[in-house]
Amino acid sequence: MWSRSKCVCFTAFMLIYVFYNPTNSGAVDMTSDNIDMTLASNELVFLNFYAEWCRFSNLLAPIFNEAADKVKEAFPDGGKVVLGKVDCDRQTSIASRFHITKYPTLKIIRNGQVSKREYRGQRSAEAFVEFVKKQLEDPILEFHQLKDLENLDSKKRIIIGYFDRRDQPEYDIFRKVATNLKEDCQFHVGFGDSAQAMHPPVVDGNNPIGTPIIVFRPDVAVSHENDETYKGDLKNFDELKIWVQEKCVPLVREITFENAEELTEEGLPFLILFHRPDDTNSIKDYKAIIDSQLLSEKQNINFLTADGKRFAHPLHHLGKSEDDLPLIAIDSFRHMYLFPNFKDMYVPGKLKQFLEDLYSGKLHREFHYGPDPSNNDVQTEAVHVQGKQTSPPESTFKKLGPSKNRYTLLGKDEL
Repeated sequence: MWSRSKCVCFTAFMLIYVFYNPTNSGAVDMTSDNIDMTLASNELVFLNFYAEWCRFSNLLAPIFNEAADKVKEAFPDGGKVVLGKVDCDRQTSIASRFHITKYPTLKIIRNGQVSKREYRGQRSAEAFVEFVKKQLEDPILEFHQLKDLENLDSKKRIIIGYFDRRDQPEYDIFRKVATNLKEDCQFHVGFGDSAQAMHPPVVDGNNPIGTPIIVFRPDVAVSHENDETYKGDLKNFDELKIWVQEKCVPLVREITFENAEELTEEGLPFLILFHRPDDTNSIKDYKAIIDSQLLSEKQNINFLTADGKRFAHPLHHLGKSEDDLPLIAIDSFRHMYLFPNFKDMYVPGKLKQFLEDLYSGKLHREFHYGPDPSNNDVQTEAVHVQGKQTSPPESTFKKLGPSKNRYTLLGKDEL
């Protein structure tokens, strides 16, 4: 017979075991009791936010559990990776904390930091395992000579670190930042002699040999930006992350079929430059104008570029083709509006007026009723047939958002 004291001790042991090893199989149930410690004590946490009544959640559940078992086999050491699941009807505070708007939602947390990008790929155990393995790869490529940096991709935004030794605490901070932002930038690092070559002569104790240097190299093939050296605290994770994020996530981004769902879900109207695949000059000029004239609008608009050959359908929707490139348009997620003359982009204030006309409803009104009397401002192209009112083309990019054939959408105000 078990004594009461033995039962209490056994129960305590089991509680401790369950806490540190939540399940023998499948994804770990996340609750308000264990989620913070799980996020803080693991390099990578991959979370499935679901609802039991959601059809897509039920289809995903056994697949995600299978993936969790395979990940445990591949990475048995503690503190590396956990696949967890959150029942959003039971754990409402967690669902609210992570801003869940659809089921299932798959989020990634690296070093306790929530990734802006969700997992939106194939829903199979194999795909999940491969994704986790890619996430755990070293995000930093090492170079051994400065000339190795001469052949880096000029269309990528790059962060380069120069360190005396790998065991410097500053490098540990650099690596954690790189892990969190690996999808936004390429990261490269050099040690020893390659790092020392970057140091100017010591003057009054400044920049002594061994002091790490972190440099941003812009995507010079498609921007007018210049290199910039980090001036902040090299041992402050938050400060370095904010600086790197500002450099790696540009004001103007490229939309592709791979990231269109993510960009659409952000909910901001698009101002898009459609360009030919080899037209880098228009991209550079567009970015420079947005940066100099429309920085104040970044909370209201997503500034994007798009390969006009790949996105031929939206062009067709606007009555245009590849021969008409480059051109600029707004997609408000209700309608599309064409900026009438691309060259007017170079006229100060013209693009800003185009946005202001969207906000005021003027673009929509002019499509229905024609240009306002004595209107000297930006006018969109409209086709009127025998005096009949026209309507602007419907949004095409809205259709690239989260699909009802893949998610249960919880309802979100449409712009």
